[in-house]
Amino acid sequence: DNILCLTYTDAGAVAMRKRLLGFIGADAYKVHIYTFHAFCNNIIQDNLSLFEKTSLDPVSDLERIDLFKQLIDSFPKNHVLKRYRGDVYYEIGNLQNLFSNMKKEGWTPAHINERIDTYLSEIETRDEFVYKRAYKQFKAGDKKENKIAEERERMEKLRAAVNEFDRFQQLMRSRNRYDFDDMINWVIKAFEEHPSLLMRYQEQFLYILVDEYQDTSGTQNRIVELLINYWEQPNVFVVGDDDQSIYRFQGANVENMTALAKRYEEDLVKVILTNNYRSTQPILDIAKTLIDRNQERLIKQMPGLSKDLISSNGKLTSITDPPNIKEYESMRQEMIGICLEVETLLAKGMMPGKIGIIYKENKYGEALAQFFKEKQIPVYSKRNLNLLEIPLAQRIILFLKYLAAEWDTPFGGEEMLFQILHFNWFGIPAMEIAEITAKVADLKYGANKTSLRKQIREKANAPAADLFSQAPAKGFALVSIAIENLITAIANSSLINLVEQVIQQTKVLGWIMQSPDKHWHLQVLSGLFEFIKEEARRNPHLSLEQLVNIFSLMEKEELALPLVQVSGTEKGVNLMTAHGSKGLEFEAVFFAGCNASNWEKKRKPGGGYQLPDTMFSTAPVHSEEEELRRLFYVALTRAELQLQISFSRFKNDGKPLEPTMFLAEILEQHSLGIQPITLAQDALSEFALLDFETELAPEIAKMEADFVSRMLEKFVMNVTALNNYLKCPLQFYYQNLVRVPSGKSEATEFGSAVHYALEKLFSKMQEREKFPELKEFMDDFEWYLHRHRENFTKEEFNRRMEQGQIVLTEYYQYYLNSWNKVVAVERTIRNVVVEGVPLKGKLDKLEFDGTNVNVVDYKTGDIEKARKKLLPPDDKEPNGGDYWRQAVFYKILVDHYDQKNWKVVSTEFDFVEPDKKKQFKKEKIVISPADITTVTQQIKTVWKKIQDRELYTGCGKSDCHWCNFVKENDMAVALHELTDPDDETVE
Repeated sequence: DNILCLTYTDAGAVAMRKRLLGFIGADAYKVHIYTFHAFCNNIIQDNLSLFEKTSLDPVSDLERIDLFKQLIDSFPKNHVLKRYRGDVYYEIGNLQNLFSNMKKEGWTPAHINERIDTYLSEIETRDEFVYKRAYKQFKAGDKKENKIAEERERMEKLRAAVNEFDRFQQLMRSRNRYDFDDMINWVIKAFEEHPSLLMRYQEQFLYILVDEYQDTSGTQNRIVELLINYWEQPNVFVVGDDDQSIYRFQGANVENMTALAKRYEEDLVKVILTNNYRSTQPILDIAKTLIDRNQERLIKQMPGLSKDLISSNGKLTSITDPPNIKEYESMRQEMIGICLEVETLLAKGMMPGKIGIIYKENKYGEALAQFFKEKQIPVYSKRNLNLLEIPLAQRIILFLKYLAAEWDTPFGGEEMLFQILHFNWFGIPAMEIAEITAKVADLKYGANKTSLRKQIREKANAPAADLFSQAPAKGFALVSIAIENLITAIANSSLINLVEQVIQQTKVLGWIMQSPDKHWHLQVLSGLFEFIKEEARRNPHLSLEQLVNIFSLMEKEELALPLVQVSGTEKGVNLMTAHGSKGLEFEAVFFAGCNASNWEKKRKPGGGYQLPDTMFSTAPVHSEEEELRRLFYVALTRAELQLQISFSRFKNDGKPLEPTMFLAEILEQHSLGIQPITLAQDALSEFALLDFETELAPEIAKMEADFVSRMLEKFVMNVTALNNYLKCPLQFYYQNLVRVPSGKSEATEFGSAVHYALEKLFSKMQEREKFPELKEFMDDFEWYLHRHRENFTKEEFNRRMEQGQIVLTEYYQYYLNSWNKVVAVERTIRNVVVEGVPLKGKLDKLEFDGTNVNVVDYKTGDIEKARKKLLPPDDKEPNGGDYWRQAVFYKILVDHYDQKNWKVVSTEFDFVEPDKKKQFKKEKIVISPADITTVTQQIKTVWKKIQDRELYTGCGKSDCHWCNFVKENDMAVALHELTDPDDETVE
């Protein structure tokens, strides 16, 4: 009863009690074993009158996001974190991580502000902010003013974020919500303010064990400090390995240990576990060589410590075989080689469950699993997936969104219906969908205007024209009946009942039960349905509109709906990431994919607030590199008997790769050598049908010739069509030929409002020979925004209105006295033919100097994100940027316009929104004869490919919407290798 054991995870608590059962039997259940959160929750529940938190509920992820949105919406206009364009709630993730770390570490806004001030007072004297030698116009000793300014800006952003912490906590309290990080802080506060409460627990828990101490947070450590501070010589036992700190907040992983050691220096007993009972000595030796390079280690801060591990398992001491390092020709060959090596071990009698394959990223394991499947070798893997990214769940959610859109505004979900028609369970041929979509597009502006929903209903009810004609696909009838019934059901059913009807009437359940992956699909369906039921429980009046808004919010904020996918049984070969391997051990370990591109040169996501190093007692050195080295160390030390480390020389497309620097660090002190492996052709041929690493370009079924001919009869090339084809032929096919219905985003509609206001400004100037007043200009912008109010949420509308009022006012005042008044606005040019290709285009504005023309195109958005689009062709982008091509296209178009004797001398992109320095920019492109030759050739080549019907094979890029659409809906009839996939490494 007097023993308290605290650990980091639920799994750790279970494992500890299980082991204790083996030592002391049933008495193990009397020992208090908790995670920190569970321990604090018990204290709160046992003292409810003291905490007065009974009216509070845990905040859900969705509610937390909503609270952050409310916080950001309340930022004043001059707030450094306020955004008007792009992802206006971009800071949510950064704020969430910051506030969570503040709670976990026990940092107050005042404390962080003090640390920021200290840091800023020092930076001008720090080496990294001073030139060490002469450079250009700078002398040795000069300050790096630009770098200092950037650092100050970063710190002020951090300060602005930190200062919102208390306001966010107030918002939480106003909603009667708390999160789990709050629980520990409540207990700390109660212990500090109520000595009698603290003493009660100090008297009860006389012996305290803390496991995985290197991963405990600042607040968790504070709980331990409070429990033991009554005693001069407390009975506290902490266990940890700083070299295995892979989850701890960066820069602070040894702080707790050093602080404890310093406080109890006189009475502290240090036990160094140098006897290792898991691994052979050669494995321990190479792991030591690697981790010795880290500076942020206890042995480098606490005198007398040594971590020279000795293999002490009698069964292993005689084994002196060194680890193997193997170099394969390609990633594909590496996977095949590992598969064959495992097959050999199994043939020698090793159990599959004793073998572990470790890699850095999950996608490597997904590809590797296919090779094991081909050889019928059982595998075991566990992955945390986001249910919202699983195709089946995405399709059901899309159908719910469509119903909500149609209920809100009849025919308001047309752009979604096109994709819904392709769902597997409806069984409608893609060609019939393309035909009916093109028909709707043809009638869109005529007297017989129709919609996709109407056409489906008519087609579903239409009999065959005669005995020899084929009746429409049955799927049209199924879709039409389901849509009409379910829209009616919205008003007459509970939300849960409506979702049940969707599953039944769309026949998705029947399709699942006939699928070879039916168990997995049922797990996905059940997970989605359980989430909807839980949301309905939290809000009994939840409507369909509110539900789809929840899904949209989760998608936008990249909020996961967790679902664990378990493949195989624990008796199979274990596939896992380096993070997932912690705490496990295997007789044989294959550490795969040890290339720099997977480790130190892996592209890292941006974002987040940079904390000053003054937050910590010792400034971390190369913290990212050291964290990766610790992770590499963890993977190495999972091996008991055999360890093979491997990498590949080339990517599957032939691009060279290099091994990770961690291998070089090992090889500096160990003569292991690298074994080049070339697999025999017959071994490779066994896996000839597998190639999972390469991005594949999908090819769809070719449409009937007469149908395509009808679509191409009236087709005239414009710059959007040209750009779309060069990006992806499937994008051109669906957007420019089939003309799939699409809604307008808030950014697009905002841009249209700006264009409209500018068009009116110059049109009225031409009529009156002077520009209208600012108010009239703004009235035109506001009129357009109100006229298209349906494309915005309330928050989006208010934000875009405010953004327009600020930006356009400044823009008007900046350019009013310098605008060219000799202009033509919104000029459509057609009936132009260049080398046999018909062209057309709509130009925002033409500025004249005699017959010389400067074409002006307005752009809204961030100029920095547009810079790549302005560049001419180069090695990385041989077709040039979209804006560069647009500029040249306009010159070709206007120069060949026979009705006018105009000559384009330049094209200018006028960015209506200022850049980061609050300056307005125009980017003028002066077009050379070589540019004209290049784009003319692009026009001719693309036109010929279109006329030759080269429309059906996509680009295959991982971020291509239309290629993914084809793959996800099983429409591909073939997959083709890409010759130049994107490189994911950074130099």
